[in-house]
Amino acid sequence: MSQAANLWLYFIVVLGVIALPGLDMAFVMGSAMLGGRRSGMAAVAGIIAGGFCHLCLGALGVAVVLQCWPPLYKIMLLAGAAYIAWMGYQLLRSDSIFHPTAGAEAMADAVIFRRALTTNLLNPKAYIFMLAIFPQFLRPGAGPLWVQSGVLGGITALTQLGVYGALAYAASGWFARHPQSSTIAARVMGLLLIATAVLSATQAGK
Repeated sequence: MSQAANLWLYFIVVLGVIALPGLDMAFVMGSAMLGGRRSGMAAVAGIIAGGFCHLCLGALGVAVVLQCWPPLYKIMLLAGAAYIAWMGYQLLRSDSIFHPTAGAEAMADAVIFRRALTTNLLNPKAYIFMLAIFPQFLRPGAGPLWVQSGVLGGITALTQLGVYGALAYAASGWFARHPQSSTIAARVMGLLLIATAVLSATQAGK
């Protein structure tokens, strides 16, 4: 698989992970609904900062695995493929990817940023992603791991900004008024994730 295709697959997976309702999405939506768009964007910034902390831990973990026990790398790839397929199944079953939850009080932007950072660092979904999925897209021999990790981290941050930023701006806008559109989006994303899981498993088996 070419590096460009690898990066596109990573983007699809990250988009699916972020689209799944969870702690981060709930905090962004709650902050935006109670404190306005600025508060919502402060929450997005805190989540992105937390993502970079996870990125550093994930890159370090992959480097240790490759050095200590290379066969474990393929096991991690297969486990990640299974988890991606599970996420796709969950989205296929979901009625919507839009589940606004008032999960935060109106507060100062700096406080929202810190709470969003803490929420992300305590989010189990983020740790599962870094342990099971992130390693699949780091290719031994494709360049320094820190460079590859930086590119993947940039894709993650931009995707978080796009998805969570749009939700913060929309607040209770388009998807709330057009629930059928959100259901269609969930179904399409689910199918994309399952297809990606099959491709990832195929690559791990080589």
